[in-house]
Amino acid sequence: MAKISSYTRKRLILFIFALVFISKFSFAQDPEFSQFYANPLYLNPAFAGSAVCPRLIMNYRNQWPSITGTFVTYNASYDQHIDKISGGIGLLVTSDRQGEGTISTNSFSGIYSYRLEVSKTFSIKAALQATYVDKRLAWEKLTFGDMIDPRNGFVNNTQEQQPGSLSKGYLDFSTGIIGYTENFYTGVAVSHLTEPEEGFITIHKMPLKITAHAGAIIDLQKRRSRTRGLNDITISPNILFQKQMDFNQLNYGFYVNWFPFVGGMWFRQNFNNSDALIFLAGIQQNSFKIGYSYDLTVSKLTNITGGAHEISFALQFQCPPKRKKVRTINCPSF
Repeated sequence: MAKISSYTRKRLILFIFALVFISKFSFAQDPEFSQFYANPLYLNPAFAGSAVCPRLIMNYRNQWPSITGTFVTYNASYDQHIDKISGGIGLLVTSDRQGEGTISTNSFSGIYSYRLEVSKTFSIKAALQATYVDKRLAWEKLTFGDMIDPRNGFVNNTQEQQPGSLSKGYLDFSTGIIGYTENFYTGVAVSHLTEPEEGFITIHKMPLKITAHAGAIIDLQKRRSRTRGLNDITISPNILFQKQMDFNQLNYGFYVNWFPFVGGMWFRQNFNNSDALIFLAGIQQNSFKIGYSYDLTVSKLTNITGGAHEISFALQFQCPPKRKKVRTINCPSF
């Protein structure tokens, strides 16, 4: 039997991914970000307006860059608190490219979050999110089993039938809630409430996703003022749990804030297998922050996939004058 070249092996990996994407037995899953608090509206829509003043955030993630068919995701969001509506508004745009654009998904979301002060020390934010999703399939980039020649790789024409439509648009809805004090925060988000149908060939519903997260901020030295600020040295343990159909994932780790530097380390796993160690380094000022993280694969894939690279950038604008004082959510920003 002829040996398969390294190039052909990579093409075979792309072929496997393509089969997973279009199989009538498979179910889609959302892209994820390792710097989950650096993408707050994507994590939980209740974070809309959590910084009170206007905020612009941009994120980039490149997963498995060492193999053919990488996953690249771009994300941008804007949010702020508005006194007249007793809450915050948010806009969220996400663009996800799978298999070098074999499947491209663009989504546009509008968010409203309501803030309730339960007591002088505890507040709640609850939110609703409406999203329009545009999904497109590049049929010419797909590869199938009948295209493989044992010696020359993917050289034959496929007999698979092209779907009648290579694009799909649909509405999606999500919700979330957050409870927080000065030193503790926790929240739950539920995405894809109506489980919209997104298949190109057969009925293929986007499964419900549940996200739960919690954390705390612990001072490592005596504060300089009653209100905690960026200059305070703190450590923040955090945990994140996500469930989507049979897929379960757990992230746990910590942030360390030593102004102007921020560092962090997490371990990500499901209940049966380890996935990755995540390392973060960032710089923050009053008006901006920038962070970089790397996912070091520790599963059986080892690091031949190249892990994942992620960059976040945020601009914090000044509040308009004469704004009513509102308690912000005091949680990590990466």
